[in-house]
Amino acid sequence: MDLGVSRDAISRVLGKAPRRYVAVDTGAQRLFVVDDEKIDKSYPVSTSSRGTGNREGSFQTPRGVHRIREKYGAGAPLGRIFRDRIDTGETWPVGNPGDNLILTRILRLEGLESGVNKGPGIDSYERYIYIHGTNNEHRIGEPFSQGCVCMKNADVIELFDSIEEGAVVVID
Repeated sequence: MDLGVSRDAISRVLGKAPRRYVAVDTGAQRLFVVDDEKIDKSYPVSTSSRGTGNREGSFQTPRGVHRIREKYGAGAPLGRIFRDRIDTGETWPVGNPGDNLILTRILRLEGLESGVNKGPGIDSYERYIYIHGTNNEHRIGEPFSQGCVCMKNADVIELFDSIEEGAVVVID
């Protein structure tokens, strides 16, 4: 991961990169927490099986600079199932893959680049792009999502607890 490229992308949009931010490398299928221009944490992830793209209905992972607009699931048990960002009260039975469920925690992303990931037909927030846990942990590290950034459930709890709403996320 070239942190200089991420920092430059953020600086172009925000004027200055924050000290702490999240960078997703879709090529490497990794998410990095960057603190003071150094990688603080690194996690395997899974992005879209259809590659990157910002168009609504593409089921691709959107590139560009985002922020975490909302966080859902604080205190929920590992494997809790969410539908429409609501805790269902159901817990995923470990070892049962199936369809990609939204589990454990949700970090909902909002695009910050008008014409790229913000605006009609390309809006990451309106596309419901999340960083979230999955029941398909065995596929983490390979592209398989429908646009979201999927993580192992224990990892998404750690990330959720270490990153605030409003934190910058750059996806490349």
